[in-house]
Amino acid sequence: MTPPGYRQGDGRNAGGQAETAAGARARGQIPSWARASIALLLLALFGGLALAVLSLSSPAPGLSEAVAARIGESGVSHPVTAVLLNFRAYDTLLELVVLVVAMIGAWSVGTARGCGGDTPGPLLRHLPRLLAPLMVLAAGYLLWAGAHSPGGAFQAGSLLGGVGILLCLSGRPLPDGLLGWPLRLAAMLGVIVFAALGAGVAALPGGSPLGWPPDAAKALILSIELAAMLSIGFILAALFAGGRP
Repeated sequence: MTPPGYRQGDGRNAGGQAETAAGARARGQIPSWARASIALLLLALFGGLALAVLSLSSPAPGLSEAVAARIGESGVSHPVTAVLLNFRAYDTLLELVVLVVAMIGAWSVGTARGCGGDTPGPLLRHLPRLLAPLMVLAAGYLLWAGAHSPGGAFQAGSLLGGVGILLCLSGRPLPDGLLGWPLRLAAMLGVIVFAALGAGVAALPGGSPLGWPPDAAKALILSIELAAMLSIGFILAALFAGGRP
């Protein structure tokens, strides 16, 4: 007896769909030999890293003595800041470039869908009024303190990124005047200032790219950190938003 509502071919369609789903699952499975090969490669990589770590001399020689010998030329008194923004400034410049490329990749996927999802509650709507000014003040302190104690552009930029995320979660839209080229300029500001100053000192007599003159190193480093802080904060908030504004 044919069930009510049954149409001829429904059974074949259901069977075909089941076979298609089974085939898709089979195609998505990794063969056992591939899984074993991946496991062996990861094991070899882990073994190589472990051997490299165990072969290090104890204590490691490091470069602390070399940094301490020339820290007076760096323009700052904290060794980490001296290394990141003077002795190995190329690394820091490329780190900023990596952040910009990551943001370009996020923006190329599509437009931002917003941070809050549902309508934010009263606490989240009013919390930025209290926390945002304090976080901006703390970011400014970290930026200034980085010359002589732990801190600097990346820590301060992370706090500014937190301010942007908090504002985004509270449902506050960006002002229309910030959309478009101001956002792109904010993201590129750190790289632009860093590269421009590095090229500028190279044009001086006896200068080299990113080789800061000792008498101007402190001002140059502070200028770079200020621009980098703004770029890092904006990029982190933009990555959290997940797309082009």
